[in-house]
Amino acid sequence: MARGKLRIHLGAAPGVGKTYAMLSEAHRRVERGTDCVVAFVEHHGRPRTEVLLHGLEQVPRRELEYRGGVFPEMDLDAVLARRPQVALVDELAHTNIPGSRNAKRWQDVEELLAAGIDVVSTVNIQHLESLGDVVESITGVRQQETVPDEVVRRADQVELVDMTPEALRRRMAHGNIYQPDKVDAALSNYFRPGNLTALRELALLWVADRVDAYLTQYRSEHRVSRIWGSRERIVVGLTGGPEGRTLIRRGARLAEKGAGGEVLAVYIARSDGLTSASPKELALQRTLAEDLGGTFHHVIGDDIPAALLAFARGVNATQIVLGSSRRKTWQYVFGPGVGATVARESGPDLDVHIVTHDEVAKGRGLPVARGARLGRSRRVWGWIAGVAGPPLLAALLNAVDLGLANDMLLFLALTVAAALLGGLLPALASAAVGSLLLNYFYTPPLHRWTIADPRNIVAIVTFVAVGVAVASVVDLAARRTHQAARLRAESEILSFLAGNVLRGETGLEDLLERVRETFGMESAALLERAGDVEPWTCAGRVGQGRPVERPDQADVDMPVGDHMALALTGRVLPAEDRRVLAAFAAQAAVVLDRRRLREEAGRARTLAEGNRIRTALLAAVSHDLRTPLAGIKAAVTSLRSEDVEWSEEDRAELLEGIEEGADRLDHLVGNLLDMSRLQTGTVTPLFREIDLDEVVPMALGGVPEGSAGLDVPETLPMVAVDPGLLERAMANLVENAVKYSPPGAPVMVAASALADRVEVRVVDRGPGVPDEAKERIFEPFQRHGDAPRGAGVGLGLAVARGFAEAMGGTLNAEDTPGGGLTMVLTLRVAGTRPELHPAAEPERQAS
Repeated sequence: MARGKLRIHLGAAPGVGKTYAMLSEAHRRVERGTDCVVAFVEHHGRPRTEVLLHGLEQVPRRELEYRGGVFPEMDLDAVLARRPQVALVDELAHTNIPGSRNAKRWQDVEELLAAGIDVVSTVNIQHLESLGDVVESITGVRQQETVPDEVVRRADQVELVDMTPEALRRRMAHGNIYQPDKVDAALSNYFRPGNLTALRELALLWVADRVDAYLTQYRSEHRVSRIWGSRERIVVGLTGGPEGRTLIRRGARLAEKGAGGEVLAVYIARSDGLTSASPKELALQRTLAEDLGGTFHHVIGDDIPAALLAFARGVNATQIVLGSSRRKTWQYVFGPGVGATVARESGPDLDVHIVTHDEVAKGRGLPVARGARLGRSRRVWGWIAGVAGPPLLAALLNAVDLGLANDMLLFLALTVAAALLGGLLPALASAAVGSLLLNYFYTPPLHRWTIADPRNIVAIVTFVAVGVAVASVVDLAARRTHQAARLRAESEILSFLAGNVLRGETGLEDLLERVRETFGMESAALLERAGDVEPWTCAGRVGQGRPVERPDQADVDMPVGDHMALALTGRVLPAEDRRVLAAFAAQAAVVLDRRRLREEAGRARTLAEGNRIRTALLAAVSHDLRTPLAGIKAAVTSLRSEDVEWSEEDRAELLEGIEEGADRLDHLVGNLLDMSRLQTGTVTPLFREIDLDEVVPMALGGVPEGSAGLDVPETLPMVAVDPGLLERAMANLVENAVKYSPPGAPVMVAASALADRVEVRVVDRGPGVPDEAKERIFEPFQRHGDAPRGAGVGLGLAVARGFAEAMGGTLNAEDTPGGGLTMVLTLRVAGTRPELHPAAEPERQAS
């Protein structure tokens, strides 16, 4: 099924006539025979808009109840069942009443479009999601109902419904928009002339950008290469020299003369990375272009004029701004220059401005060649072979007569050797010296700088040509070898960075150290600031170089976004190194963001845990602690009552209830305090070497007599524990076991020795715990199964495990053979090294 088409009437503010325009269009379509219905249109009590609804079929609305009121909404199912050709849906950004199928009306519209129904809708510019902050800064009102920009951008047609602020305010004053009692407040607040003008500008610019995007798409689809001057676009060609800032300012002034002018600064770099541009100067020019509202572009191209013209035509530019050449007069022998070539080939549809500046004719030199990259020792031996080799060979040949042909072959071999060793320049020197020696010693007439036989002239010229050709090939091969090695190194570095991104392994300092080592710098620092006027701060730094407080103090700085930069000190990097440096800078920013996100996540987890504990404490106070308090208060009130004469048995029963409630409160409060100590890491074990039979029997004092049995052999080795913590832990374990044991099945507490540890087992015959819940029962405020609310706050096992780990032991749950649960408390034997729980670590370090 073909997708329906979406047409949107876009306005700058309420009341400009979007709904009126939509209904007028609907009447025109109905007159042409189109099946058009009103799915949902809100006239807001405006008479002229309401009149236009007459004569149009309206789909009945669906009424939803919400918070005691009844609200009408579009009946999406009814519209889909009616299946018209065109549906009118007002207020695209509207939020549907809870209970609707979709949360937003634009989602309803998406369903209609997917069903093949064309939709005509309306929206105001302030409801676009990306403009929420801008609109709030203008009007002071945050729009709660928004629509994603992409929904509006995907519309097949967007029509701007425009009205001047003065006309809109007149409509408001005449009561054509709001009710009379709301007019004065609206005119003095949201509908102020400044607000309306700013919103109108936003709407015009948004529509203009969409039109420009459509034009670019149309030109691309129809392969239109000719420039259409629909708006002024000025391309500023940069060379990386100091005159670039003058050119950018001139281009900005040209753009200001035309409405909607745009500046695009572009730097053309050669594909081999050889350039004389200053990286720092290019960074300054990028910042200047962006500060003036333009954009900066980096383009690769060996033919600079052709690349510049291709870029200008690609962005549909109308003007190009270039600087007068910095070359000296003699340098024009190499060609007419970039400016002259661009002006000649620009054609009639592209104007070229040649701007004078202070650097005209001061010389810029040619791109500096990087040499053959053969190594210093090889170049030295190449120069020795090229300069000293021919005289030594001539002295040797003077003693042996081999003939001119053999002599030339030997000199040619020496030239090739010089080329292989030192590259182009030593080979040229060898060819020059060798040709002179061949002429003087071996070409008739001998010992004169003349050649009698023309054939010898051809031979010597061929000799020089072959020597130069071989040297050029060797030099080119060495250059390509160096480039391949460099690209391999770059790929390894980028692969390293990509791996770190995926694994998230590298810390910020480690990454900065890698940057410093890779580029051979003294120091590397990542600087950032909160805003354009805020001071720079150092997020991380490595190395021993001078401290850098701002990016412009560094030898090399690489911007990362608007408020971050990677600063290096030690030397100035060549331009080709900045590509890899940019990848390092981006990764450094990612690492910094990741570190901060981890810190924020840690703080969030801490806050969430604190909130969970506080919530549980409130629940405990509200019920588990309140219940014994209520029982105590009721018993005391009864005893103090003078209207009732209590018998001794009744009085004893009430006093026993008070005592039990107080003991229960004491136990609950003790567990709460113990848990708070564990949470804050203030548990400090005082280790002593004791026998288990000194402590474990005391833990059974809080349970009914006969409900627990004890089996602790006297032959057990002594354990190193804190007696107080061990007693509290054992008491909690025994009380928990007794609580879940059935009547007549006493809990058994047994101890045994195993290697360098002692195990204390608390065995019950209760319902047991499934494997997936065995760890969860040790978490604070957890009750397993159907434990009643009055059975405690769920801290006993958590406190017991915390105390066990603080003493260097462990506490785990196992199934009891035959049914039930066994708590296994493992303690270390006296004389072995303790492994403290992190909760006790600060105290151990402090001591």
